[in-house]
Amino acid sequence: MNPFFNAGDWAIILLYLGGVVALGLWFGRDQQNTRDYFLGSRNIPWWGIGLSIVAAETSALTIIGVPAIAYGGNLMFLQMIIGYVIARVILAAVMVPHYLSGEIYSPYQLLEQRLGVGPRRVAGGLFLFLETLAAGVRVYVACIPIRLLLGETVCSFGGLVDPILGAIALFVGLSLLYTYVGGVKAVIWTDAVQFGLFLAGGLFALLYIPTLVGGWDAAFAVARAGGKLEWFNGAFSFGAPFNIWMGVLGGTLIVLSSHGAEQLIVQRVLACRTVADGRKALVLSAVVIFPLFLIFLLVGALLWVFYQSHPMQIPLPETRPGIKANDFIFPVFMLTEVPHVLKGFLIVAILSAAMSSISSAMTALASVSTMDFVKPLAPRLTEAALLAWSKRSTVLWAAVLIGVAWLTREVQFVLNAAFSLRGLTSGALLGGLLLALFARGVGARAVVVGMLASVAVMNVLYWPPNIPAVRGWWLATFGGEVFWPWFTLIGTLVTLGVAGALRARPAKAA
Repeated sequence: MNPFFNAGDWAIILLYLGGVVALGLWFGRDQQNTRDYFLGSRNIPWWGIGLSIVAAETSALTIIGVPAIAYGGNLMFLQMIIGYVIARVILAAVMVPHYLSGEIYSPYQLLEQRLGVGPRRVAGGLFLFLETLAAGVRVYVACIPIRLLLGETVCSFGGLVDPILGAIALFVGLSLLYTYVGGVKAVIWTDAVQFGLFLAGGLFALLYIPTLVGGWDAAFAVARAGGKLEWFNGAFSFGAPFNIWMGVLGGTLIVLSSHGAEQLIVQRVLACRTVADGRKALVLSAVVIFPLFLIFLLVGALLWVFYQSHPMQIPLPETRPGIKANDFIFPVFMLTEVPHVLKGFLIVAILSAAMSSISSAMTALASVSTMDFVKPLAPRLTEAALLAWSKRSTVLWAAVLIGVAWLTREVQFVLNAAFSLRGLTSGALLGGLLLALFARGVGARAVVVGMLASVAVMNVLYWPPNIPAVRGWWLATFGGEVFWPWFTLIGTLVTLGVAGALRARPAKAA
């Protein structure tokens, strides 16, 4: 057991784990068909979907990693959130009517409606492949601090398995319970509750830490003097650090893809009753996302202030592939400086973010594999058979995520992709969808070639600098690395450019 916990902390954690599973099972009852399972019967209130959107994109790694950014640097990551807000407004105005003009199960169906089955399958396949890798990486890296929080004995199930594998299996298994039974409706409602929990955790930390360092005025004076409150950088660069151009251009394109062309988030918009509800859900997420990230960035700055005058009771664990030493600062503070019971609530904030991202990945993968591949290839399946397959595919994807997360520990340079793996395909997916909806005369072949070219270019940009054997050659040849906020923009431009060059020529008049 963790020596920093007492019975009250464990009671809070166990109450949360049991309560969220029970809540998911309750909201997910009475699933009759795939419309219920993957669209939530389209009777979920827009505000629940809006909160679920934010929860789905906020993993446990975000909750611990965002404070670490400010602890080790400053608030400049806020410039990325400006683009995140802009993109949601654009999507609400432009894309939601396309999603809800009929009853579709994924954005890739729009590609088939405009271009044919080939682009749909390519887009769906890209999503399945990269989302599996990205979600597996997020699960593994998030379970490293969870192992620290819960302790070796709990995560190893009394010494029966490796602690990391035990943590992975525990959280994927718990998330699977309600995802299997209730589908997207259970996921959305548990997401909404989990959003409230990790928001409350952030607010508590923001209000509590200043009481330990002389109050708000004193804390922010020290943070300001240390440069921790700097948030704006107007210098353009393709590499770190964050700058306003990355936010307005790169951040906007990232969210246009993640919330407009990737099933993980789009599935929630597709569950809205009407176009108006879909727009309100996205706008609500735009209103919430900026203050949420600001809270956790300020927590990081205040943690830096705290540790300027207080010794660290336990040393930060060493940097590991995919997670830096600073990423442990918030968990270490929770373990050593927060009173009992309140400590349990803060741990629950991280656990809720972990389970939310896991359940979201499972239902998105199950939806695309079932509705974009199985159903078109087996059109004679009855609704009952298709629903049964949908639930089996959820179990299958849970097993795949456990396997990928476990194997990831052996492929060290892959772990550095925790936040950027999705960028390898996000430009291809966004570019393909834009061409399908807004470009005339671009045929299916041109779109497919453009998407594949984008994936190839992004792999060339991403992987070589992360392979130690070729890193020196890469940096000497190209002068630096391309920072992940630019990935989606570059990938989208490649897709559009290649497809435009191959644009189908109109037939000559007889």
